Amino acid sequence: MPNEKSKSLIPPSAIVEVDIREDEEQAVKFNEIVDLLVAAGYFRARIKGISNFDKVIGGMTWCIESCNFDVDVDLLFHENLTIGQKISLTEKIVAMLPKMNCPHRIEPHQIQGLDCIHIFPVIQWLVKRSMETRKDNASFVRAFALSQFDKLYSSKNNEHSMKDEQMKNIEANIQSVKQSYGPKRKFKRAGEAPKDEIARVKSTLLEYGILPIGNIVSSVSDSGENENVNIQDTTEINNELIKDQGQVVHLDEERLSASAVGNIVGLQAQEIVQVSELYASLSVDSSNSTNESRILSALEKQQSTLQKRINKLKMEHDTLTEQYNNQIEKMKKTNEKKQIIEDEFLRMKEMETPENKGMLAKLEELLAVHSGLKNQEHKFREQCKIDLVNLQNLVENIETCDPQEKENQIAEYDSLKESINKTRLLLAKKNRAIASLTRKLDDVPGRSELTQYQRRFMELYNQVSAKHKETKQYYTLYNTLDDTKLYLSKELSLLNSIQENYNEAMASASGKEQFLKQFEAIIAGIKRNKDMVETRCAEEKDKRFKLNKQLVTLVEQQRKYVAAVRQLTIECRKNEALLAQLRAT
Repeated sequence: MPNEKSKSLIPPSAIVEVDIREDEEQAVKFNEIVDLLVAAGYFRARIKGISNFDKVIGGMTWCIESCNFDVDVDLLFHENLTIGQKISLTEKIVAMLPKMNCPHRIEPHQIQGLDCIHIFPVIQWLVKRSMETRKDNASFVRAFALSQFDKLYSSKNNEHSMKDEQMKNIEANIQSVKQSYGPKRKFKRAGEAPKDEIARVKSTLLEYGILPIGNIVSSVSDSGENENVNIQDTTEINNELIKDQGQVVHLDEERLSASAVGNIVGLQAQEIVQVSELYASLSVDSSNSTNESRILSALEKQQSTLQKRINKLKMEHDTLTEQYNNQIEKMKKTNEKKQIIEDEFLRMKEMETPENKGMLAKLEELLAVHSGLKNQEHKFREQCKIDLVNLQNLVENIETCDPQEKENQIAEYDSLKESINKTRLLLAKKNRAIASLTRKLDDVPGRSELTQYQRRFMELYNQVSAKHKETKQYYTLYNTLDDTKLYLSKELSLLNSIQENYNEAMASASGKEQFLKQFEAIIAGIKRNKDMVETRCAEEKDKRFKLNKQLVTLVEQQRKYVAAVRQLTIECRKNEALLAQLRAT
């Protein structure tokens, strides 16, 4: 046949038989691959409308992308790829597996031919690596969510420890404030100290820059030593003390220390009124003395300043009180929300079981992602506000510019727009040319595509040849059986005629002689047919011998051809290596 002759002329090296074992073992391995991908989370593997190749290659691409491995390879996968895209994708995957330290090796044609026995260990390793990567990411996200939760909320267990830490911080701040704002001595006594205890105390306070008015009296009266001393007597003592130490203690008329202001603010309103009346009476009585008038005028200035200070401090006190109340309300609401959240958290902990533990972990991951998205949204809103302000300022600057500048800007804008349009047209023209060249390049098949086409044609040729051989065997069997049937029918008819004529022929001697002559003629015809068949058989044997001899000759030529092709391939590789060295130099 012509097909057999053409097949015999093709060398064995050009006939590539892809190892596709369409048996039960392949089907079992494919089902295990699908089950493994579905268990790992690639649920598209169980969709019946997707082809087997898309399921396997899609699962491998998904596993590689979920491993977070930094490789400069574009693993773009979508369903119903062309042959060139499938070949390119499988070659990229095969080249990427050694970079990921995969212990299993696989060839692109094994993936394209769905050799599930060799694909299964690779899928198994990729799924294991993907699960480990996802577990590490889940632990990191969980730790991040817990840290964010601890920053915003606190549980009852660490509430006491936080209070202790806050108390320690407050005590440390108080100590630092005391050290920074402690009492400092400003003046020094020149003469002897007064004998009176109250005068001695007040003179000591004056040395530290504090003007005592009424506090010492109240403290002394509390101690029970001088119960008959009143505010008026205390004021007179202060005046005498200032007169006695006028040359030693330098009192600033225009400035009052912070401690004196604090003492005066602590006075009661009634005492302030009494002191003001006392100062007014003293100012009338002591008009003859210059020192007394100077002191009274200073005290009046201090009184007015202190009154203003008191009013201001009262307003600040009211404001701070209102803020404090608001903060207390906010704190109560926050504590209520905190208690609700803690109750919900405890209830969620009670609801946690081994069955829904994975679901709860997934919810925690989603909450962490939600908080991250909220932060991103907040940052995005802030950036949008900043951009809006910048654009508004830019619009204001544009509106406030001169008309001549606007015209220049409009003309410049038109020229730039025209140049951009020209550039776009040139770019579109270049893109069309590039697209046309790309289509032409795509129309020309590459070496890998040609190899794939050759493999597919060889597979198709093998199938057609096997079918043709099977059909030819059926025809030969049919012809043989038909000839056998013909001979058997002739033999049966001959035996029937002999049986029918035997009795008549044996009845007479002439009939018997005629019957024997006919029988001899039949035997001679059978011998002639036998000789013809034997002659034909001998011719067929000679023809088979010649064909076998021709086959041996062609096999020897094929062997020489294969050796020559192998040697040519080695020489071509050497040539390419030498050309690469020449280009490098």
